[in-house]
Amino acid sequence: MKQTAISAWVHALPLPALFISQNRLIVSYNKAAKSIFNEGLEGRNYTNTLRQPTAVDAIETSLIQKCEQNTRIQINTGSGDATFDVHVAHIAQDTPGVLVTMIDRSEGEKTTQVHRDFVANVSHELKTPLTAVAGFIETLQGPAKNDENAHERFLEMMAEETGRMNRLVSDLLSLSRVESQERQRPQQKIALDQLLSTTVTHVAPLAAKHGADIRLEMSADLPVVLGQGDQLRQVFNNLIDNAIRYGGHGVKITIETTVVAQDLRLRCRAIKIAVRDAGPGFDPIHIPRLTERFYRIDGHRSREKGGTGLGLAITKHIIARHQGRLEIKSVPAQGSEFTVIIPTA
Repeated sequence: MKQTAISAWVHALPLPALFISQNRLIVSYNKAAKSIFNEGLEGRNYTNTLRQPTAVDAIETSLIQKCEQNTRIQINTGSGDATFDVHVAHIAQDTPGVLVTMIDRSEGEKTTQVHRDFVANVSHELKTPLTAVAGFIETLQGPAKNDENAHERFLEMMAEETGRMNRLVSDLLSLSRVESQERQRPQQKIALDQLLSTTVTHVAPLAAKHGADIRLEMSADLPVVLGQGDQLRQVFNNLIDNAIRYGGHGVKITIETTVVAQDLRLRCRAIKIAVRDAGPGFDPIHIPRLTERFYRIDGHRSREKGGTGLGLAITKHIIARHQGRLEIKSVPAQGSEFTVIIPTA
């Protein structure tokens, strides 16, 4: 196979590909490979480009034994490490050598790692209350068997732990359901003024318990949005609930709606619903990770407040389903602001 033919075949491949001659020089490489490696590779020894020992071993084996080889390597592409499956095939033509093709497996690796982390987190979250309940049962069956005061105290704690597990399972089911529906755009017309008023009424007992002052400031004649009422109610219930629980006793919470003629990112008319609290706030360094599953700024405090670590993850997916976006701002000692932007109908 002549060099021009080799180059034509290499450039026709949709995968990153390089052809390396028998004398270890790069004869040709395509545009996909150029996005991974530097330009001007032709005529250079391949070891200056593919420096991973496993890749070098695979290519050398293929060149010497004239056989196929497979391996996996990691390359820093500038935006992070990428994982590639490398296939090396020997070609014995006019210009003998090996064809190296690469398949990017980075997304698959990330997905696998996310699943591993998710299972580990769920196991940890369930194991803690289960261990506590098992300990209470053992105590009630043993040392505290005839202690009525201990019975009442331990049963109360068992009820708290089982309630925590129930909330976790409920949120896991909710997250799974929302993720499965994320690409299905809801078509129900929702009046946000009524929905927000109902939500505030629903959280009123919790607000009274924490001495929270909630003020609802809505624009007149709010346009309707296309959505699913139960899911949008869950979004605002989560945000207001968080503001009450983490804002401190007597926190002031403001829910403000604004109509935006043209949102620059959504590129359409939209409604902004901001939930602000004058609580302790938090370091903005946490903002990029707040909507991750089980991410908590203060894990111990979150569990004490009854949080599962899934509320904002559920909120993010619901807003994505409604083709909207979530903005988060916070200043330590000054409070936090969570803003939902949803396109109007």
